[in-house]
Amino acid sequence: MINNNNVKPLVFLTNDDGVDSPGLHALAAAIQPFADLRIIAPSNQMTATGRGLYGDRDSKLEPVDLTINDQTITAYHAPCSPAHVVMQGIKILGAQRLPDLLISGINYGENMGRDISMSGTVGAAIQAVCMGVPSMAVSLQTAIDYHFKYGDVDWDVAAFFAEKFAQLILDRKLPADVDILKVDVPQNAENTTEWRVTQLERQSYFQANIESPTLDSCLNDTDVTVSIDLDSLDTTSDVYALHVDKVVSVTPISLDFTSRVDLSLLQTYFK
Repeated sequence: MINNNNVKPLVFLTNDDGVDSPGLHALAAAIQPFADLRIIAPSNQMTATGRGLYGDRDSKLEPVDLTINDQTITAYHAPCSPAHVVMQGIKILGAQRLPDLLISGINYGENMGRDISMSGTVGAAIQAVCMGVPSMAVSLQTAIDYHFKYGDVDWDVAAFFAEKFAQLILDRKLPADVDILKVDVPQNAENTTEWRVTQLERQSYFQANIESPTLDSCLNDTDVTVSIDLDSLDTTSDVYALHVDKVVSVTPISLDFTSRVDLSLLQTYFK
């Protein structure tokens, strides 16, 4: 994709799985042919860190060479949260020119429903939006065991959809009040799998359980499972699309967290 000035769009890539993640490398391989890439990522696994800004305050962005499509691309990493590395990366690498798009992913594990508030993948995208950069968060459904360690996963289909929607965003821009496009790909999807625009499910998707909980229970004693009430799922939701119909879920996210209640009625309600 080339604009009228023959300048490739500037696209930043990040994730919450760390700079060595195969999902990040697959994303870079898909986007590199039509974009000028900047890769910024946490040094290590930072799953479920939300939009927290924390890490080693004395650290800085460190370069590491990655081989992408038989080319060497310098990526930058720091031992901090995804949102923090995005803040640092945009401030430094985007000082002269803001990115046209930031893509966070491809994540090990789907990001669904109410649980996206704890997602480091989505948190990184939120941070970019707050700095004036449109964003996309791309996740692939995987076994929960892979959420905190790299597993053997086929990234081709998720990369196909990441490229598809990145091209569309760069060509058409995101509509008003769409700050992030959240794309979740079923684990057995193909390039021909249907995709569907969805809304966030109001249920939680992942459940944390502690068998026989006591004050002596450790954080590591928590067992995470997918647990949803199928009977009450919204059929227009991201969870229904991916979990029930097994299609690609494309959810527009707005950072306007204001309730959609009639504000004038609420003004009267609290009098």
